[in-house]
Amino acid sequence: MNHIQVIGPRLIASLLATPFLLMASVVVAGVIDDSKASLELRNYYLNRDFRQESARQAKAAEWGQGFIARLESGYTEGSVGVGLDAIGELGIKLDSSRDRRGTGLLPFSPTSKEPVDDYSELGLTAKLRASKSVLRLGTLQPWLPIAIYNDTRLLPSTFQGGMFTFQEVEGLTVDAGRLTRSNLRDSSGRDEIGLGSTSSDAFDFVGGSYAINPQLAISYYYGQLDEIYRQQFIGLVHNQSLPSGFSLRSDIRYFESRGDGSQRAGEIDNRNLNGIFSISHGGHKVSAAWQTLSGNSAFPYLNGGAAYVVNLVTLNDFTRAEEDSWQLRYDYDFIAQGIPGLTFMTRYVDGRNARTATTSRGQEWERDTDLAYVVQSGSLKGLSLRWRNVSFRSGNGLATDIDENRLILGYTLALW
Repeated sequence: MNHIQVIGPRLIASLLATPFLLMASVVVAGVIDDSKASLELRNYYLNRDFRQESARQAKAAEWGQGFIARLESGYTEGSVGVGLDAIGELGIKLDSSRDRRGTGLLPFSPTSKEPVDDYSELGLTAKLRASKSVLRLGTLQPWLPIAIYNDTRLLPSTFQGGMFTFQEVEGLTVDAGRLTRSNLRDSSGRDEIGLGSTSSDAFDFVGGSYAINPQLAISYYYGQLDEIYRQQFIGLVHNQSLPSGFSLRSDIRYFESRGDGSQRAGEIDNRNLNGIFSISHGGHKVSAAWQTLSGNSAFPYLNGGAAYVVNLVTLNDFTRAEEDSWQLRYDYDFIAQGIPGLTFMTRYVDGRNARTATTSRGQEWERDTDLAYVVQSGSLKGLSLRWRNVSFRSGNGLATDIDENRLILGYTLALW
């Protein structure tokens, strides 16, 4: 269960200031000189219409303001350096109600079902550096194929645990660690790591990536969610320059997931092969992707995280058991027309043969369209504005139909 914490104005101010006050107690050579701090402001409005007749509510609409304060220290001098990072997150309700909740922007009380006025998290990370390798203990936001934090709403999710990153060999990065708890994107509580409603003691992982040359990189990762599932990942990324100013990017990913000695979360048996190919020229980029799943279960990934698959889009990731899906995407950067900062994206994903408890041939599709602009100069330089329009439909035993709009304003202030 998520634990909701409602806080007052004084504690809100204290939350945002705490990471910086903590650093004052560890003022040593190199730590402060190489430190940096920022405050990200994120204003987020999400309006979702449920179009299916079986929907429990006709609409979900919420508006919130997020504050994300980050502090990254330097290291103490010497062959082994010590440092401290911190993140303070605060989400404030601007508009919501009991009958319009559920967008993922704001948590709500488990008893009254009313969205809370505010929610927050403070995370600290101790770090130890030797040469080019770093050990981190505390709050983590990993970006690994088998463990990715979720940053698609008002505040990003976080994990608790330890992670060691080895970078002593040129082109090679090795990661290993253990995650024990997760903080969801709309929660103030740290819950046990897990899959769905089934918790686990820990998620252990090891793996890495190697750049064979500037154009080609391969990666392998292994993760084990104790007594729930084991997962292997193999990836390949290739970039190729072509004649006449064209460039080609290939990104191929394969997962194999099996149960880990227990079926407390149900049977885990999944293979997932997916890839995306993109060709670029000037301001244009055209991409085509596919994703095919086999086995008796859906693709598993950690609570508080996301699926590292090419058909992870706004509302869906097309990872049901035995589902096959494809995607077409087009991006345009208006810098080619002399308008730097303005970008456009549209994509369509179609999924077939999805198997659930009620169907073996479910179908679903999603269409997303983005228009975004980042102010390039003046007093508002760096301010970003994004509008995203989404349509999602399903059938043949699947029953979710959604139309959605998101408006997102973002600005990051460098404090030092």
